Amino acid sequence: MDEVTGEKPFISVIIPSRNGAATIGECVQAALGSDYGNFEVVVVDDGSTDGSVEIIEKYPCRLIRLKEHSGASAARNAGAREAKGDALFFIDADCIVRPDTVSLAAAEYLAHPNEVTGGTYTPIAHDKSFYSTFQSLFVNYSETKSPTPDYVATHAMVISSKVFEESGGFDEDFMPILEDVEFSHRLTRAGVRLRMQPALQVEHIFNFDLWRSLRNAFRKSLFWTMYSIKNRDLQKDSGTASSELKSNVISWFLCTVLFALFLILGNSRLLIWLAAICGANMVINRHFISSIFKATGPAFTLGAVLYYTAIYPIAVAAGGALGAMRSH
Repeated sequence: MDEVTGEKPFISVIIPSRNGAATIGECVQAALGSDYGNFEVVVVDDGSTDGSVEIIEKYPCRLIRLKEHSGASAARNAGAREAKGDALFFIDADCIVRPDTVSLAAAEYLAHPNEVTGGTYTPIAHDKSFYSTFQSLFVNYSETKSPTPDYVATHAMVISSKVFEESGGFDEDFMPILEDVEFSHRLTRAGVRLRMQPALQVEHIFNFDLWRSLRNAFRKSLFWTMYSIKNRDLQKDSGTASSELKSNVISWFLCTVLFALFLILGNSRLLIWLAAICGANMVINRHFISSIFKATGPAFTLGAVLYYTAIYPIAVAAGGALGAMRSH
């Protein structure tokens, strides 16, 4: 409640959508079902060809249609231009807000009107499969471990309309992903403070299987590496590009080399070094592992740790290697 006017701030929930027929209906329905009383839902269709528009039109939201596919940045900017809210709350078309999520967003805006507040995914994914929940746990932990994050993700971003307008919005000529990272870094350089509110959560619909999980890791690593090399912060502990993940990839590489040398040379001392490196990696990643255990229990944690340390690094390393090559 605004202490001066006594009125609730008007919140614009902005959802960019590109061929999101599988999830956009559930996304919009959940947003419209928020318990907050003073908001609008603005959906920007980015040239979809899959029947998304027909689904969106069934709901009492504002629909903005781009004439051609222009990218997520352009869609979010278009939504912001048409939004009527005092504050903008960006989410994605495959995210499900909780009944109190918009209320939390409004409270964060009132408490910190000149700052940008980020939320995160719920620990358990909306679709609850192993690979989806692993990803949701990984993002939740990585994004919330610091109250002052390096970036705020657009799956749950609260920003005043004024600050957004003054920032110039998202870079429409940027990479196909990570536009929220570039936007956050630009805001930080301009003196805008970023905040993390772990209670501001959305359920993400991943629908991941093994292939989709690894493909996502490869793609994110590819563009993260390209951006980080250009930004000269490759070693930075930045959200999902965390120091723990980087340690995990280095550990996987060293252990793979040591095990290969053991097979070739038969020197058992190499196994001691291998065990020591694996142990050190577990220590470095202990807080992430603990967060998995608290949310899921021992059985899931065992599978998640095996996947995270033995398989997941392959996709991350491959994406990083390709990103490094493309940067030179």
